Amino acid sequence: MINETACPLDCFDACGIKVENDSIKALKNGHTLGFLCPHLNHYSNYETISAPRYKGEEISLEKALQKLKEILSETKKNEILHYRGNGNFGLMQEVTDHFFASFGATLTDGTLCDGAGEAGIIEGRGSNKNMPLSEIAKSEVVIIWGRNPHATSSHLLPHLKDKTIIVIDPIKTKIANMADLHIQIKPHGDLHLALLLSRFLYIEDGYNEEFLNKYASEYEEFYELTQTVRIKATLDEIDVTLGQIGEILSLIKNKKVAIVCGVGIQKYSDGADTIRAIDAFGVGLGLFGKEGCGISYLGNSKDGINTPFNTKAKRVSKVDTEFSNYKTVFIQGANPLSQMPNSLRVKESISKVENLIYFGLYENESSEIADLIIPAKNFMCKDDIRTSYSHNAMMPMPKVTDSDIGISEYDLSDYLSREFDVELKDETEYLQHFKNFAVKQMDGMWHVESREDIPYQDGFDTDDNEFLFLEEFDKDFNMKDKLFLITPKSSKSLNSQFKRENYVYLNSSLGFKDGDDVTISSACGNVSLKVKIDDNVREDCVLIYSGTTGVNNLTSSKHSYEGKCAIFQEEKVNLAYS
Repeated sequence: MINETACPLDCFDACGIKVENDSIKALKNGHTLGFLCPHLNHYSNYETISAPRYKGEEISLEKALQKLKEILSETKKNEILHYRGNGNFGLMQEVTDHFFASFGATLTDGTLCDGAGEAGIIEGRGSNKNMPLSEIAKSEVVIIWGRNPHATSSHLLPHLKDKTIIVIDPIKTKIANMADLHIQIKPHGDLHLALLLSRFLYIEDGYNEEFLNKYASEYEEFYELTQTVRIKATLDEIDVTLGQIGEILSLIKNKKVAIVCGVGIQKYSDGADTIRAIDAFGVGLGLFGKEGCGISYLGNSKDGINTPFNTKAKRVSKVDTEFSNYKTVFIQGANPLSQMPNSLRVKESISKVENLIYFGLYENESSEIADLIIPAKNFMCKDDIRTSYSHNAMMPMPKVTDSDIGISEYDLSDYLSREFDVELKDETEYLQHFKNFAVKQMDGMWHVESREDIPYQDGFDTDDNEFLFLEEFDKDFNMKDKLFLITPKSSKSLNSQFKRENYVYLNSSLGFKDGDDVTISSACGNVSLKVKIDDNVREDCVLIYSGTTGVNNLTSSKHSYEGKCAIFQEEKVNLAYS
């Protein structure tokens, strides 16, 4: 049996792996470089759901599928919701969307992760084409803006060797301690810093005039917009000095620069504007379309690939889904009771669902209350294929081991399609459809054929090939009242999977001690956690890792202005002893 496959997890690394004697090892070729990311390194240590259940009692898979059929048969189609998460990046995951869309159920749209940032990128560039790892490796200076690569993208780290590193982050992360310059900015100050960087780049004649004339002719108008930012007041508000801005511009002058952005900087209502302003700074430097230069965020993982599935359906937002509007809810690979914002609202809404079905690998808050639980097969026990939002590889995920536990997404959809007379092709046809978009490269890896290593070499994907600058922004931002909530990803967990955190991390200046029980409160709700003191956290911040039980009691179910994205860091919080 084939023993090489790829990790399915929703993370930057997308490790290539081989399976030997039930152990997972990293491939040495391609971007994986012979080591696994923190999430995959302990993947096999976590128990998965071993048997189907209905109303708390174990049943056979055959009976579980029969019960699913009965439930769907007895529910009006407009009262069925399919809520699918993105924790598995296999392209075949979408086959369930095909069934439910064809059946007439409601699906979801929007995102709990990166949608605001992507919206900002598309508004400016016309598309979301990412700067791949291979180009970051050729840069001379890397600005890591709101990303913690030791936790979220460890395969970036080897490419940072011998480079000038600038970190912009409210947390003094491991990479910040290694950096040539760390700006410990206040949360939500990134938009204004990006605007000021563009302003001073112009003042100091540091911009790339040839590039601007060709692909960004409205730069003068954008400079006028940056002039509306009050320099001293804004610097004081975001806790950045004029000297630090000067140091950034000095370090990047006449260098190949890569700006590597994380999702935390766009977890706000105006998150799209933040990424778009950073893009504008990159445009001023002429970073696009050049070797070793560019801006890396989360690229469109499906760029250059057409789906073979029918996904046309009525949709509701994944951010503020009103579950109580549906009699039957089918949850796939998601944990809305933990992952969605405003958990207290979600809990109340989902409690009114008559038939709650959970299809996934792990026990969690959502599986605990489900009526019917159907275990999924893990990625090693089924055929799939994946792409990535951090590189251009297309990675086959062939079955490498057998298991009697669970059912694959395709086999579940095949069963339902046969029972309800929905057209579904053979699995091999779908897999071949995706493979047709790939071509083998010199490194032996398959890459998406239409993707460029250096995107935007002929200008941007707008009507006139020019970058569209931000024309207005929110000048009023509350930096003083209450404490900032920071919700980064942990190296130990991936959202609500694996070893979840259960602490709140605070600066010692706030007067608490390790082990203190505190209640963190926002306008949406509260959660009680034990304290861990960490002076790498700013004194005006409360850090609770994503996936921590109860953290989303604190967050709002409002959307970003652009991108229909959750805004997990919008709400500010108070602290009190429990």
